[in-house]
Amino acid sequence: CLSGGKDSYTMLDILMFLKKIAPIHFDIVAVNLDQKQPGFPEHVLPQYLDSLGVEYKIVEEDTYSIVKDKIPEGKTTCSLCSRLRRGILYRTAKELGATKIALGHHRDDMLETFFLNMFHGGKLKSMPPKLVSDNGEHIVIRPLAYCNEKDIIKYSEAAEFPIIPCNLCGSQENLQRQNIKAMLQDWNRRFPGRIESMFSALQNVAPSHLVDKNLYDFKSIKTQDAPVADGDIGFDPPSFDTQPTAEEENDIHIVNMTEAK
Repeated sequence: CLSGGKDSYTMLDILMFLKKIAPIHFDIVAVNLDQKQPGFPEHVLPQYLDSLGVEYKIVEEDTYSIVKDKIPEGKTTCSLCSRLRRGILYRTAKELGATKIALGHHRDDMLETFFLNMFHGGKLKSMPPKLVSDNGEHIVIRPLAYCNEKDIIKYSEAAEFPIIPCNLCGSQENLQRQNIKAMLQDWNRRFPGRIESMFSALQNVAPSHLVDKNLYDFKSIKTQDAPVADGDIGFDPPSFDTQPTAEEENDIHIVNMTEAK
C-alpha cells in the first residue's frame, strides 16, 4: 500500500531491495488509493513508479466525500477513513491475487496505538508485525515494525522521495494520536531510551501478572512443589539493557536501497 508518505516510500524501497537479494521469489504491486481529495497531485505516484519500473495499480474511490459527509467539521476523520481504506485494500488484494498486504506502520505508530487503546479504549492492544484479517482471507505485514520514525525521516530525506501530504483532516493538531505522539516525544527527551524500553515491553508480556481472566486462568492456579515459569517473578529486581545514547542514535548511515547493487 503506497500512500505517497515517507513511510510507504521507505517500505517500497526496502521491499524492492529485498526482492533483489532474498533467497525467495516474490512480486511487488504498489497500490495507491486515490481518495479524490481536492488538490491531490494525481501525477506524482504514476511518474515515480514508472521511473522505478514497478508494477502498480491506482484505485480511484471517492472516500473523501463520504468522510466529509459523515464526520462533523472539526472531528477526527481518521477512524472512518481508515476503515474505508482497509475495505478497499482488501478487495483490491483479492482482485490482484496478492498473498500479502504490506503496510508502512513503524515502531512509533505501534507504541502510539498501544497508548491510544489504553487511554481511550480501555484495552492493551497495539499493531502486530503480522496478522490475519478479520475475515481470514488476507495476511497483513508491517515490514517497518521494528524501525523507528527518526530513521525513516532521515532515510526519506536522503532519498528525496516525492512526498504527498495527507490534507484530508488538515493539520490534525487536535487528533488524539498527535497528543500521544507529543507525550512520547516529551518522555524520550527527558528520559532518553524510554521509547526503546516501552517497545521492548510490547515484546515481553507476562499474562500471569495482568488481570485479564480471558488471557490467564487465575481460577485454576494451584500450589506446586517446584518453581513455575510464570510464578511470583513480579517482585524480582528488574534488569535493564543498556540503552543507546543520543549520539549513538544519531550515528546512522543512510543508503538508498533501490540503488544498491
